[in-house]
Amino acid sequence: MSELNRTSRNVLLRALPDEVSERLRPDLELMAMRAGDVLYEADACIRHVYFPTDAIVSMMYVMPSGHCTEVAMIGREGMTGLSALLGAEKSIAQIAVQTSGHGFRLPVRQMRAEFARGGELMAVLLRYIQSFIGQMAETAACNRHGTLEQRLCRRLLLSLDRVPGGDLRMTHELIALALGVKREGVTEAAGRLRRRGAIEYSRGRIRILDRPTLEQSACECYQ
Repeated sequence: MSELNRTSRNVLLRALPDEVSERLRPDLELMAMRAGDVLYEADACIRHVYFPTDAIVSMMYVMPSGHCTEVAMIGREGMTGLSALLGAEKSIAQIAVQTSGHGFRLPVRQMRAEFARGGELMAVLLRYIQSFIGQMAETAACNRHGTLEQRLCRRLLLSLDRVPGGDLRMTHELIALALGVKREGVTEAAGRLRRRGAIEYSRGRIRILDRPTLEQSACECYQ
């Protein structure tokens, strides 16, 4: 698959006018994104923004105690490093790959320069920022009021929305880290979903068999 075709698999890149795409394309670098890779740590300088195509990236808030939880998810619909476009020099959270795949990397200075031009790129990114803030608000509500099973169903559905097909490449350990719970709790909840025929799983892979059951079992904020 050509790099041009891969670019079209990210919604934000696909939404850009041709003239903007032409200016950015020479600096876009296609890269493999492996589960567990940390793109940048909390409080680290933001040197690049990333546009996943078939990978999923988590924005993890890390507490001084070392505990962490996912506050947002980024896939083919978006990009990392939004705070850099709003004037921040450092990341407020750890950005880590949750599901392996590919994405494009772009130096943040190029993105800032294009954002400063205004026009359609700014309009597209401001709409995405609004959506991203909404996702963070829903995640906060779900973490406070949802049961572990509801949160797991929502997490699986959000992942399924961002990758082709019905297979998710993720471990119970990574899901537990994202949800801020113990792995044993995720295993128990996943076992209940498997017995109901909603999913099946083996090490490092989860297959969705019955999406409607997941939607019925997820907390209301998924809708």
